[in-house]
Amino acid sequence: MQTARWNMAADRSPGRSPGRPRDATLDAAILVAAVRHLGERGYVGMSIEGVATAAGTTAPSLRRRYRDKLALALAGIDAMRADPLPRAAGDPRADALAILENLRANLVRRNGLALLGTILAEQRRNPELLEHFRHRVDEPPRQSLRQALSRGVESGLLQPDLDLDAAVSLLTGSLYASYLRTQRIPDDWAGRALGIIWPAPPGTSE
Repeated sequence: MQTARWNMAADRSPGRSPGRPRDATLDAAILVAAVRHLGERGYVGMSIEGVATAAGTTAPSLRRRYRDKLALALAGIDAMRADPLPRAAGDPRADALAILENLRANLVRRNGLALLGTILAEQRRNPELLEHFRHRVDEPPRQSLRQALSRGVESGLLQPDLDLDAAVSLLTGSLYASYLRTQRIPDDWAGRALGIIWPAPPGTSE
């Protein structure tokens, strides 16, 4: 079932038509408008025409890039991850901290958490949205964070019986909990959250 859904989403991905190269500036404007409309109006209230107008183009021009509204929404989800995951630097705790900071940066930018609310609201009617969010936005940092914590266990810096999956869920889940409680994510969230299970070395400021 999941493979079929991914194939359907792939079929709706934008295709590049022959002819002159696309305008990268317009491409970016379309994605910005799509993310804003999706977060502010929800998937039901989002429209090809509305996004096209906000981006300064026409509906036919937008449809040449995205076959339908779902393809446009999936591209908007992709645009949430503006900063790539940091590469492992060797210090597992520093890597874990950088991954959490990267997660915060990508979700704070472009009202990513408001967009997540829209995605959850569409879970039954358009499950592809949530699957795409998990695959492109949520799972990559979770996997990288688990690897960093695992290296911490292997090097003796963390307790040997640490439940890695639970630790990852606690750390990433605290981001969503912070937003639900205060509608913001503090700048020092990553260091504070990580410090609960992995305190910073003495003399280190975060």
